[in-house]
Amino acid sequence: MTQRRVEAVERALTLLEAFSAERREFSLTELANATGFYKSTILRLMASLEVFGYVVRDERGIYRLGPAFVRMAPLVGEGPQLENLVRPILESLRDASEETASFYIRDGDERICRLRENGRLEVRHHLEEGVRLPLGRGAAGRVLNYDAPRGTVATSSGERQVGLSAAAIGIYTSEGELMGALALSGPSERFDAMVRDRHAPLLTQYAVLLERQWPKGLRPA
Repeated sequence: MTQRRVEAVERALTLLEAFSAERREFSLTELANATGFYKSTILRLMASLEVFGYVVRDERGIYRLGPAFVRMAPLVGEGPQLENLVRPILESLRDASEETASFYIRDGDERICRLRENGRLEVRHHLEEGVRLPLGRGAAGRVLNYDAPRGTVATSSGERQVGLSAAAIGIYTSEGELMGALALSGPSERFDAMVRDRHAPLLTQYAVLLERQWPKGLRPA
């Protein structure tokens, strides 16, 4: 089968691959020398990459890699190992609760939804993997901000979004290091009535299981 390749995409990737730990910035002329591309071609491709945050260009015309790589970096790292560990837990938690199950990690002053399984009910909390949310608000945000003691389930109702409730518990290593927050979320009208008797015990149960399985040395970012 003939491979379907897009020349413009390959050229854009060639430009990105010119950057390295030893060479973190380029002028237009330097990029042309490094890649062999015409300057007009580089200008068009870099303009598109700049729109999506993969490169930035300062007032001197110097190009550097952009913030999109920072946003996407946590999705790489120990990705396959983490997903193989956490995804089955989320699927079981989602099936047992019927609500959206997610795993958050901390990144500076924000939290990132690293993995999620959306609830099966027609009315549910739809969550995207990779979304960034603030710390300190919402159940998972408070857990990752160390506002909830280890082993306790934090809850929230309408803190970040009206009509949305959540419950979360921290996931710790055997050495006591906080790795992330395991969470359930859903519409407040349905969720709040079940959080104490159903959702909190499920989170505690699956948190214990996940902590027992957590490999030594695995980092979620």
